[in-house]
Amino acid sequence: MAEAAALEDATIHGSVESRGSWRAAFVILAMLSFSFGSPLLIVVGMKPMQEALGVERAVVALAGALVWIGTGAGGILMGWLADRIGVRRTVMIGACMIASGLALSATGSITALYIGQGLMVGFLGSGGVYPPLLVYVSRWFDRRRGTAIALISSGQYIAGVLWPSVFERGIAGFGWQAVMLTWGAVVLVVLLPLTLLLRQAPVPPVPPRAAGATKRGRARVAGLHPNVAQALLCVAGFCCCVPMSVPQAHLIAFCSDIGINPARSAVMLSVMLAAAFIARQAWGALADRVGGLRTILAGSSFQAVAIASFLLTQDEAGLFAVSAAFGLGFAGIIPAYSVAIRDLFPSGEASWRMPLTLFTAMGGMAFGSWFAGYLYDHFGYYAPAFGIGVGFNALNLTLIGFLIARTGGFRRAPAWPAAA
Repeated sequence: MAEAAALEDATIHGSVESRGSWRAAFVILAMLSFSFGSPLLIVVGMKPMQEALGVERAVVALAGALVWIGTGAGGILMGWLADRIGVRRTVMIGACMIASGLALSATGSITALYIGQGLMVGFLGSGGVYPPLLVYVSRWFDRRRGTAIALISSGQYIAGVLWPSVFERGIAGFGWQAVMLTWGAVVLVVLLPLTLLLRQAPVPPVPPRAAGATKRGRARVAGLHPNVAQALLCVAGFCCCVPMSVPQAHLIAFCSDIGINPARSAVMLSVMLAAAFIARQAWGALADRVGGLRTILAGSSFQAVAIASFLLTQDEAGLFAVSAAFGLGFAGIIPAYSVAIRDLFPSGEASWRMPLTLFTAMGGMAFGSWFAGYLYDHFGYYAPAFGIGVGFNALNLTLIGFLIARTGGFRRAPAWPAAA
């Protein structure tokens, strides 16, 4: 009754936001702080897994890449499923699949690792958790949507702060297989009870002017056919996530190669993701003021400078500073894509447009993670991977700049109404 009253009051005042909106956001933040720990197992355990399995680094990196591309591809299917069976059941399925995938990966064969990570942890697991919850929370907010999306997406960075050092100590003491099995059990114990707190997102009546805008707005987006604008966003997302993935997937291995011990390397990854967590809230507030596209441009520009800086130092103190700067830069980019989709397209299309954009972005994460491993195996060091990242970042800035020019330059265009 209290939630219904809050929703009614919010609707009367022209907004879907209420105290229930923020409760939903913080529940989702807690869930993602655990579910995002699963991909970090490959990042932290890359060298021990490579040595135990007797394979090249690119082979293990590909397993981590499959999680990202699986999450994106699975989000399209699971977003569709969430609209039919509800977000609670979809997330329950995802949690069970993450745990099952980690258990399969822990059996110790390359085939089991690829199926466990790509299909189960990624496609059916994280794909059933993150993209549906992202769409879900976007429907709870209209005035502070960017802030809310940034908040829940920060679960990735809370996971990055909390778990790498724990995983590193566990792998050193008990082995990577035992840590995978244990973490699968933790995901189940935490996520399944939290799904019971998810409620139906508000669906207020569509005001007449919003309904009319929907009919007119389908014709052109940024002066382009809507699907052309969508395609440009997807390509831009791929390009920005290639450089984004290289330090996130290879920082610990990179530091270890140049003589920094694994424990310090894990702390460096945590520093990067802690900086990203702190900055993400500011990026979310910026997106509420200037829109998603302009926030992407600012974050991507910052990221380009930081990724180039990895080419300039191998000093431990310098790498700590560069890692923190990189975290500050890339923090707001992915949530800003979700805000851009809601700015440019109606809410009814969010359940497939947002996961599709995430799919291509995570495809970039997957490609960047694997390709950096491939370049390392070929050259024996990581400088070519960082250099390729700078090139992809430049292409992203070109595409986003083009879309901004088509949507009024640096003056924010009107966003779609919450219920449109």
